[in-house]
Amino acid sequence: MKKHSARVAPLSACNSPVLTLTKVEGEDRTRENVVGTADAQSAVAGGAESGTNRRRLHCCIRVTTVQVRKALWGVAMVMCVCSSWAGSTQLAKLTFKQFDAPFTLTWFATSWNCLFFPLYYIGHLCKSPERQTPRQRFRECCRFFGDDGLTPKVFFTKVAPFGLLWILTNYLYLQALRKINTTDVSALFCCNKAFVFLLSWIVLRDRFMGVRIVAAILAIAGIVMMTYADGFHSHSVIGIALVVASASMSALYKVLFKMVLGSAKFGEAALFLSIVGSANFVFISFVPVILYFTHVEYIGSLEDIPWAYLCGVAALLFAFNILVNFGIAITYPTLISLGIVLSVPVNAMVDLYTCEIHFNTVRLIAVFIICLGFLMLLLPEDWDQCIIQLSTKLRKRDEPAEGSGEAGATTGLNWRGRGRTSMSTFAH
Repeated sequence: MKKHSARVAPLSACNSPVLTLTKVEGEDRTRENVVGTADAQSAVAGGAESGTNRRRLHCCIRVTTVQVRKALWGVAMVMCVCSSWAGSTQLAKLTFKQFDAPFTLTWFATSWNCLFFPLYYIGHLCKSPERQTPRQRFRECCRFFGDDGLTPKVFFTKVAPFGLLWILTNYLYLQALRKINTTDVSALFCCNKAFVFLLSWIVLRDRFMGVRIVAAILAIAGIVMMTYADGFHSHSVIGIALVVASASMSALYKVLFKMVLGSAKFGEAALFLSIVGSANFVFISFVPVILYFTHVEYIGSLEDIPWAYLCGVAALLFAFNILVNFGIAITYPTLISLGIVLSVPVNAMVDLYTCEIHFNTVRLIAVFIICLGFLMLLLPEDWDQCIIQLSTKLRKRDEPAEGSGEAGATTGLNWRGRGRTSMSTFAH
């Protein structure tokens, strides 16, 4: 069995490639010398055709089973991604009522990234037939940064900038939660996928797609309508600007990661995120201390810190990042992205229950078109060709059979030929 390793980019739930495990098996066919009449030869030919049909049927059943299993895992993944993202947002909102320190919360949650590589190594010990020591696995994953591994130059040029973007993304998101409700924040953050497309189109010269341009326009229109929903008050405008800036930092992170570092295997991605968390703990720890002594983020005593809320937010964000970055190993990346957009109605229900939001018509339309633009960006690049092929097949299937019996027999043969071709394409 040959395996092609999947390569993923951290925080790239929407654009992560699908994990591909290609299994190549040789077919052992038994050949027998057949001596006899024409009836015997036709019987052997019929048996061979029957065996081929059985193998084809077994292959089809196996492919279908794999897809059903991935779909079921996808449903569970959608629920987990939605719950972790919506839960962290709601819990962070509650935390600020007792501990108004968004940067300290960002630093605390980012420090949990140190656990990525240890957890990955535990999975490596459980699954991999060739077990390596932690140092060997670390050195092998460090090849992702170059032939020299993780040098000080590589750290400050290829790791530190992404760590700063990570902190800015989370800090601006938490700051926005202090200004506006969770429904608006989660909906506006979905615009980051539109920003990713625009930056990829401009910087990486990705393929131009009209439907994605329309989705980007919808996202921008949603931002304007969301601002108009509250009457352009300064408090809401600042909150919307903060969450849009957070989405922009997230998009910049993804595009620069692809441009500078390319793509990463699971172990390399886990190591990268652990390095980001470790660097945050070592080099950024002085910032919360300064904010404490300057009374910018001040609390009376350590006993007044809601450690349960802090650990809950950090744990949910950590679980969300695990699901987004490594969930493609068991399901489709599109389903993971659906979990993010489904967090918007979940937050809306919670806000409606707690009476923290007024759902006027403008806000509902803004949320709807932002989510619609997000879903449009999930369409594959060849979505139009797939629709054309599907409509062509349906039109041919609905055409009535015409002609004599001989023509009908020919039509039946051609139909079977098309069925075999589509089966082969489906299997691949």
